[in-house]
Amino acid sequence: MRFLSIVGNSFGCSASGERLVSAARDGDLQEAKALLECNPRLARYSTFGLRNSPLHYSAAQGHHEIVSLLLESGVDINLRNYCGQTALMQACRYGHWEVVQTLVLFKANVHKADYLNGRTALHFAAVNGHSRCVRLLLADYVPSIPEFWNISRRGFPTDDLDMEFETSSLSKILNKPADGGITALHMAALNGHVDSLQLLLDLGACISVVTIDDGTTIDLIGAGSTPLHYAACGGNAQCCQFLVARGAILSAENSNGWTPLQVARLWHRQWLEGILSRQSEARLLFLPSRYLSLPLMSIVKISRECGWRSSDILPACVDPCAVCLERRCTVAAEGTLFG
Repeated sequence: MRFLSIVGNSFGCSASGERLVSAARDGDLQEAKALLECNPRLARYSTFGLRNSPLHYSAAQGHHEIVSLLLESGVDINLRNYCGQTALMQACRYGHWEVVQTLVLFKANVHKADYLNGRTALHFAAVNGHSRCVRLLLADYVPSIPEFWNISRRGFPTDDLDMEFETSSLSKILNKPADGGITALHMAALNGHVDSLQLLLDLGACISVVTIDDGTTIDLIGAGSTPLHYAACGGNAQCCQFLVARGAILSAENSNGWTPLQVARLWHRQWLEGILSRQSEARLLFLPSRYLSLPLMSIVKISRECGWRSSDILPACVDPCAVCLERRCTVAAEGTLFG
């Protein structure tokens, strides 16, 4: 009987649950509302086998209004599927920053790692180059001040215990390794996502962290590789330039005895030889990431304090959105709630 209960998903009517899954996947807000009004417990339904919930499906498809509806219905925001992935990971994987913003507002756990590779939501955002998602994930750890670039380089006063910017907490999430010691910076470097790599560097991602041989992860570059080794393999010249400009060591060898230059040659990235062949005395200067000074901490705090809900959103205003810099604003920004 217990087995039958599990197969039936313990909600009595799997048909209604599947209807909600379809509505969440297809973005049918009215259908989702109607189903949840009849049975709010359907929000906790999950499919047999994959164990994906309506929250997972709506997050993966970018339906942020349905995500909000499900969260308001009481679903566990950190619910995992069979891979150990949360809705936040799904949203970051596909770059749906509106969903990420909603989940962050509802205090989704950004530290959780999946069961397959030990990846966090930050890894999923970085590997796919979704810089807006990266910035939103760190909204609670980075001050919303344009001067962050200068402040982070001249240091923070050690006696200011009330300072909201916690470097240790930020460092912990930025440099958290997945299986094999691979960090978000490694992933952005390998895949040539310049904006994400620059943002991670500006926020203080460790440039010298190396991968490890954990006995299970297949690393074609070799254990002991730095983000520059990965950038050399990926072949993006600008990623390599950023890393070198921030002090990456060109002579660093991994467990195979390869330097970044040798990795570039092995993977036939001849165009990188000029960048990786010698350590320049005069470092290149780059402007800070355009995502760095967005007022995201203010957005999150104001929205939480004002009891933000998707149902309260007013028609869009004419000002550019503080998050995407392109669309009309639908979130709170710097002391004012924009509809």
